[in-house]
Amino acid sequence: MSGSALTVEWRGYWPAAPTPFTRDGALDLDAWAALLELYVGQGVHGILVNGTTGEWFAQTPQERADLARVAAEVVAGRIPVVVGVGAFTATESAALAERVAEAGADGVLTTPPPYVHPNDEEILAYYSTVAGATDLPLMVYNWPRGTAVDMTVDLLERLTEIDTVSAVKESSGDEIKALETTERLVGRVRVFNRFVYRRGLAALLEIGGDGSIDGGGMGAPFAVPFFEAVWGGDVAAARDLVARYTGLTTRIVRPDYSGRFGSPTAQLKAAMRLLGQPGGYVREPLAEITDPERLRGLAVALEASGLVDALAATGPDPRRRPEWPVAP
Repeated sequence: MSGSALTVEWRGYWPAAPTPFTRDGALDLDAWAALLELYVGQGVHGILVNGTTGEWFAQTPQERADLARVAAEVVAGRIPVVVGVGAFTATESAALAERVAEAGADGVLTTPPPYVHPNDEEILAYYSTVAGATDLPLMVYNWPRGTAVDMTVDLLERLTEIDTVSAVKESSGDEIKALETTERLVGRVRVFNRFVYRRGLAALLEIGGDGSIDGGGMGAPFAVPFFEAVWGGDVAAARDLVARYTGLTTRIVRPDYSGRFGSPTAQLKAAMRLLGQPGGYVREPLAEITDPERLRGLAVALEASGLVDALAATGPDPRRRPEWPVAP
């Protein structure tokens, strides 16, 4: 029996949440709880904990379990909480999957092991081991930028034959491959792909698909109503929201997923602090963005995209914050 898209109700716009650390590198669980409430209040349709943006690689197993526990407690079933359990070995990932299941997670996610360049059979064995550690639904994550392994569509299809594999997150950046992945897997498992752009909208309307998982979720004011417009059949509204979301992402993220003003997670957390959101600080080996010109450029990009106006329409205006580096 293969995993089925009908086993989970995962869809829509999900933030891959950053993990808030204090300036001195301590895990900030109070900020974490506040961030989770922010996301729920923005209407996101699910949350990914400790994906790439969560800096899982810089945490202890206990910290990773604590983040899962707090997320499950704070979100309390209002939306799905899927927790990343990626590691260098299947044994480590399986052990963590057991811990986050006990903590109350709704599902788990992992890439293939990073750095080691496993082949197809090794990847299949890895996912089988992780899947065997818990009955939780498993999301397969193709992230060649972080793993140096780009899983083929054939391999992704083979992975969906594992009983608990219920979703695939395709983040290769290859538009043709992403389209083929959607075509091959839609209806078998939930397909998360880059849908919030014009060609992605066309794919959703013609082929199908389920959602997008976005590092940090700053695009929520545009992407949440985008999916709801698609589900409601309002294509004109969806096109307008695509334009607004793309106006944000292209100003701060390059096509290869690198940041325009710093490393992606450091840039995200700098932007969140400018906006008054509880993203916290990065933990080494990442480094904060401190250059005033880059911070000013980031603020200009956020304002030019229309995001600041969108946030000001429903809450405090970030431009009134003393940290805002652009003169009114």
